[in-house]
Amino acid sequence: MIAMLATRRIPRRTRMLNWLGHLTVRARAIVLVLAVAVLVAAGLTAGSVTERLAGGGFNDAGDEVAAAVQALEVEFKAGEPNIILLADAGAGDVDSPDAAAAGQALTSRLAAEPGVVDVASYWTTGLPSLKSRDGTKAIVVGRITGDDKTIEARAGDLSTAYTQSDGALRVAVGGSAEVIRQLSVQSEKDLIRAEVIALPITLILLIVVFGGLVAGLLPVAVGIFTVLGALLILYGLAGLTDVSVFALNLTTALGLGLAIDYSLFIVSRFREELATGLDVPQAVLRAVNTAGRTVAVSALAVAGSLAVLLVFPQMFLRSIAYAGIAVVACATIAAIVVLPALLAVLGHRVNALAVRRAKRREGTGWQRIAHAVMRRPVIVATVAVAILLLLGSPVVGIRFGDVDDRALPTTATARQVADQLRTDFDTRDADAIAAVATDIGDPATRTTAVSEYATTLSRIEGVARVDAVTGSYANGQQVAPPGPATARFATQTATWLQVVPDVEPVSPEGEALVKRIRATEAPFSVKLAGPSVELLDGKALIADRLPLAGALIAAVSFLVLMVVFGSVLLPLISLVLNVLSLSAAFGAMVWGFQEGHLAGLLNFTSTGTIEISIPVLLFFLAFGLATDYQVFMLSRIKEEYDKTHDNTDAVATGLQRTGPIITAAAALIAIVFIGLAAGDISIIKLLGVGLALAIIVDATIVRAALVPAFMRLAGRANWWAPRPIQSLHRTLGIHHAPAEPTTVSAGPPDALHSAAG
Repeated sequence: MIAMLATRRIPRRTRMLNWLGHLTVRARAIVLVLAVAVLVAAGLTAGSVTERLAGGGFNDAGDEVAAAVQALEVEFKAGEPNIILLADAGAGDVDSPDAAAAGQALTSRLAAEPGVVDVASYWTTGLPSLKSRDGTKAIVVGRITGDDKTIEARAGDLSTAYTQSDGALRVAVGGSAEVIRQLSVQSEKDLIRAEVIALPITLILLIVVFGGLVAGLLPVAVGIFTVLGALLILYGLAGLTDVSVFALNLTTALGLGLAIDYSLFIVSRFREELATGLDVPQAVLRAVNTAGRTVAVSALAVAGSLAVLLVFPQMFLRSIAYAGIAVVACATIAAIVVLPALLAVLGHRVNALAVRRAKRREGTGWQRIAHAVMRRPVIVATVAVAILLLLGSPVVGIRFGDVDDRALPTTATARQVADQLRTDFDTRDADAIAAVATDIGDPATRTTAVSEYATTLSRIEGVARVDAVTGSYANGQQVAPPGPATARFATQTATWLQVVPDVEPVSPEGEALVKRIRATEAPFSVKLAGPSVELLDGKALIADRLPLAGALIAAVSFLVLMVVFGSVLLPLISLVLNVLSLSAAFGAMVWGFQEGHLAGLLNFTSTGTIEISIPVLLFFLAFGLATDYQVFMLSRIKEEYDKTHDNTDAVATGLQRTGPIITAAAALIAIVFIGLAAGDISIIKLLGVGLALAIIVDATIVRAALVPAFMRLAGRANWWAPRPIQSLHRTLGIHHAPAEPTTVSAGPPDALHSAAG
């Protein structure tokens, strides 16, 4: 039982954690029972979380596209086709009597499906573009109506109902709705695979790091609580707003990673305090008041970095913000409440089932590295910065794109359909740009105006043809007169031109085509929609929000570090180093994924572009994790500096104490993220590899070389701040103070010490 506090006044900054530590130790049984209850509730809902989550969410192209889409739906009861049936006659011809009859029946059957509209096919329109060049294949297109979840569910039903491998026509199902559905399904499979790969390796390494089975299992237990708790939060959020299914992958990876980070510091500090002779309650309280405070500060910085993603309108990015904040909250609660309760119960048994005897070493390689760096800080800093800039140099050639079917593995049926459309057909009807005008002026002059505008558009480089109410146009000539198929392109108050491209829509060429269309003078106000438009406007929207997001993440990081460490210079150094540590990850992203150098090793298809949301996500995630390690390292350096007021010795000792732990944590979280690369979705592979590389670079080159070098060059200026900041720091910040809580009696010294020291 813990006695009353000593008469010494407890600093205000530690009161909350000190109280929490006391409560956790005293009520450890209640805390653990509540934790088990949370796990049970989360376990009951975890299996149904995916049913509430939505696929896609990568694009929010802005007001013009939204207005065009709305006009298509309201005025024309139309929209972009999102379901495609690829019918293959095998060695025969789609115009043979049997194949034609089967094609007509297939078209009629799809048109009769509830919630499916705008169905057309080669057999009903006779358009050559809907037939393959060799005449053995033809397509049926349609549009599934409803919200994202309804469309995804119907795509699954239709895929099951229409896929057939025999008869006059073999049928495969594709289209954007089926691509999104298969991405969602594959994401769930990849999540399981990543867990199967990462968890056993992580557990083995944790046992090695801690030198025992019991201590090694604690971070895994914290990780399970964190992940399941975050899933429970996502389950609730999904009932209130759209949440992307890809948030699940991040929830697992980031949850395990942060749980490992936080647990390593709490458990290592607990064992370190036991080794000094403190009894179990004292050691728990000391760990919470020191490492726990560092964890809380780190969590605040990481959550702040992820919260900045909310400034972007894309559902995918906002979902990652929701998931990330939920993960950080659960990991923090698990680390400073649940884990201390476990440690209070285990006591000295935390060292049970040892696989080796850990030895405490005062002089370590990390301390020698720090002193070596600080003897030649300018040379070391120059070389390290040059290496990082060289690794990041490929980023100057980055080209942005959008997620399409090629994010799926080649074994996915939706991918196979799209590949055949690209190679065997001359059509890009499903990728057409819709030019919609709702203010068409005098109906008497509309026919002439539409015809002239369609003729002009058909001359633009990159346009295959233009379909309008007045007919079809190509190369400045009318190639088909008005007919039943073109009657749908006009109402009494609006007109619609369908611009079919002959370039890849999700590409720089597709973007250039949109720019040329917009630069073409029109006789009426035109709004555009389509894949190429969504890519171009989505990029512009992200670029518009990036300055605000960048300013916010810099401000959050700067303010937190300034107050916590009582310094103006250290937050600036941290910002610079975080950006430098990301350079290698971004360079690898371009070199390995955009240019395709890792395609063979990781089994994905390079499209020559990077999906626009991924660099944004990678930056904010990696920035938050880099700040996480910065907080852990600087907190221990600050603690040593408060004892000695010797900057050089404090940096060396701080690196000695945290270097092994940060390295172990980085290796473990890198393994978790590399597990994502074992999946089959290319954008998740990219994110996993990028994050793993950013973490490895940050924990090695940055922490071992750049931090000591910069701090040696700055000297005592590291710890300067204006008086108001110093006052705030004394109240809220991290600085050394002896442990105030005491117990009736101290337990015997512990014979085993943390390998991390």
